[in-house]
Amino acid sequence: MQISNLIENIYPNCVKMQKKSFVKGQVITSYMAKRKQICILLSGKADLIRYDSKGNKDIIERFSSNDIFGETFYPVNTNNELFVSATENCEVLLFLYEDIHTKCKANCKFHSDLISYILELVLAHCIQQNTRIEILSKRTIREKLLSYFSILSSKGFSKTISLPFSLTNLADYLSVDRSAMMREIKSLIDDGFIAKEGSKIKLLF
Repeated sequence: MQISNLIENIYPNCVKMQKKSFVKGQVITSYMAKRKQICILLSGKADLIRYDSKGNKDIIERFSSNDIFGETFYPVNTNNELFVSATENCEVLLFLYEDIHTKCKANCKFHSDLISYILELVLAHCIQQNTRIEILSKRTIREKLLSYFSILSSKGFSKTISLPFSLTNLADYLSVDRSAMMREIKSLIDDGFIAKEGSKIKLLF
């Protein structure tokens, strides 16, 4: 079930939920300590971003339609340490964790349906996190790239994949130096592991 279908004609009756629209480049939410906000991306794409003390950017997660995010799913030690930015126009449903357990005064059908749907979203989120852990656990840039390409290939059931990131953002997602990553991609091409044309990668292994 798509969450967007679930909220159609039901959402306006629920006083505990907020539905907001965001344009590309706009910050959807900043993660704050002691606040347990839950966000569900109804449409569009967004990135969970962190900058370290040296100004280096890390893309912690990438979200697309039906993904769930918020402080509830990520430990927050400092206010505004993490934020979610829209990478294209987005529509987002926002509510607080405690609202899952507390029925709204209107006792609306949407609220009860959403509670039963949350588990499915959380399980999907856990799978995404485990996938990223698997990629980042690789010791070398080559291993990280090949692991990431293989995962995209398996998801799309094709040896030819389209990168969902720019190369700069891909380096941020893999937590590697962009120049070193570009050299490794060239090496993978020269060694016959992949072929590359624009944003498309063809696996040759």
